[in-house]
Amino acid sequence: MVKGPGEYEIGDVLILGIATFHDAVGGKNKGKNTVYLMEVDGMSICHLGDLGHVLNAEQVEEIDDVDVLLLPVGGVSTLNAPMAAEVIRRLEPKVVVPMHYKTPAISRRLGTIDEFLKEMGVEQIESKPKLSLTKSNLPASTQVFLLDY
Repeated sequence: MVKGPGEYEIGDVLILGIATFHDAVGGKNKGKNTVYLMEVDGMSICHLGDLGHVLNAEQVEEIDDVDVLLLPVGGVSTLNAPMAAEVIRRLEPKVVVPMHYKTPAISRRLGTIDEFLKEMGVEQIESKPKLSLTKSNLPASTQVFLLDY
């Protein structure tokens, strides 16, 4: 079972849990968060969970090389669009999959995907039902992909 910071190995998948916070004040308001970095089929996939702050230099170094980054972008209790864009600049992933943003399916107050795309300088893009990636077909520079919700 994978729970919290530490190293895990399940089958051929290596998982590293890295301690972070759910807010920008060291977890004082919303508590702790764990970022998970997974090595799968030669690719590095990083799920930032409910990260609520920009990663510091030590955390960026620990995460290191990211091929695919899943990160919250809707703000309120996690990263907002400008913070998410800064995390992307620091990690320089090949693929970015935004999550935790306003859709017609949720009534919660969150930032929209358009706010994040504008912050990233990306024109409107089509969402896809799935994303199939291999190490050999990763984009040369950071590209944002939207998945259907």
